[in-house]
Amino acid sequence: MNSEELLAQASAATGLDDFGDPAFREGLDHYVAALDGEAQLNDLGGVALGPAVVAALTNRLKVVDWATRHPEVLDERIEAPVVVIGMFRAGTTFLSNLLDRDPANRALLAWESGDSVPPPAPDERRSGPRVDAAQGGVDMLEMLNPEISKIHHEGAADATECIAVMGQAFQSISWEAIANVPSYGAWWRAADDAPAYAYHRMVLQVLQSGGVRGRWTLKSPHHALALDALVDTYPDARLVLLHRDPVVLTGSVCSLISTMSSTFSDADHRDYIAAHWTDTLAESVARIDDFRARRPEHPILDVHYADLARDPVATVGSLYASLGLEPGAGAFDAMAASVADRPRGAFGTHAYDVAQFGLDEGELRERFAGYSERYGVEPEAVTG
Repeated sequence: MNSEELLAQASAATGLDDFGDPAFREGLDHYVAALDGEAQLNDLGGVALGPAVVAALTNRLKVVDWATRHPEVLDERIEAPVVVIGMFRAGTTFLSNLLDRDPANRALLAWESGDSVPPPAPDERRSGPRVDAAQGGVDMLEMLNPEISKIHHEGAADATECIAVMGQAFQSISWEAIANVPSYGAWWRAADDAPAYAYHRMVLQVLQSGGVRGRWTLKSPHHALALDALVDTYPDARLVLLHRDPVVLTGSVCSLISTMSSTFSDADHRDYIAAHWTDTLAESVARIDDFRARRPEHPILDVHYADLARDPVATVGSLYASLGLEPGAGAFDAMAASVADRPRGAFGTHAYDVAQFGLDEGELRERFAGYSERYGVEPEAVTG
């Protein structure tokens, strides 16, 4: 696997060769090298991850080509998006799915994040051949590793994280979730995030140009690590931070990463996963606190997972009131119906324990005590 070969495959598949801003190449080179030298891929990983990179490059080629042939797309305005910035495993998917039930909102859907061209028309956004093709990929992954659906089930037509789009700029936490690649993770955390967010904005511009408009509701814990680039790209973004017991967050994210990366590697990465993702959570907290201190003109709305779990619709209602959002017709009734239709654990029970990763609950509580005290985070049981 090498970058030039993967770029050539994407160009051959599309007949295109303009990848846009070349800044993505550094991330691509770092990732491919880390896959080869660090990830300890199994046979499936060796077969699957190259095509995953090519798929990201393919969508990038199509997005850049579409914007070149339709230059008016770059005049599209992404106005005051609502961006849920984390924390990891704190209920961001649940909240995003609720926001997606509001007809005034425009979520980023899983299928369109990876197949953005042509941009979907309103009547083909939730169904059709492209949605079906993406759902086939979801079904295949869950067949290969059934535990994934218990931890994080996401259908092709569900609201998704921004990480797939960021992945097409090769500055994304998503690439770390499927393979353990320390050098790549260290590189992108220190890199300039501006080119990745510029590409992110281009994708949103392309997508909404097809006629599916509304108030963008976006989410990813990735954003907590790149807040300056996020707000420099979207100066009027309204930021929402979900809080949850950091011990539970640590156990849950370690379980998620272990499950996902085990699809593509048979090696025991538990020690690395425990250290790296605990450090990532701590770094997210530190970067958020630093951002709040330096840039108070960009307030962050704090929402507690405990409140969201106890009364989801009322908590979203409070979020709307705090941000000054107007709900669309029937929004809160639709959210209530969604809660009833998809109860917690509908796809199986996610069980995890920090001890299985060699972590100590007491030490974690001490490490994150400052965070928990600052935000009044309620402690929970340490298993799911």
